[in-house]
Amino acid sequence: MVEVEKHTSEIIKKTGLSIEEFGKVLDFLEKEIEFVSFEEFEEFYKEAEQISPDPNDVQYFALALKLNGAIWSNDKALKKQFVVEVLSTGEIIKLMEFE
Repeated sequence: MVEVEKHTSEIIKKTGLSIEEFGKVLDFLEKEIEFVSFEEFEEFYKEAEQISPDPNDVQYFALALKLNGAIWSNDKALKKQFVVEVLSTGEIIKLMEFE
């Protein structure tokens, strides 16, 4: 949620949502998303530091390693490693079309 809130202006601009609508979306997300504390995946942090192309994304790689999951990002640099799958928005949309 910190990351989302950090980019509030950009999200509002790109989506056309009002501040009130965006607030409702945030409230919904906070109720629907299961948040994971750092302590639950910190054992993967050192490994994630070795594979993450961007030092700002190490925590996402550590969590992906813990959950054996993927990262949703349009940052092409993150695909320069081959340990954690990184899916763009377009790739996720394509996956959802087949379900």
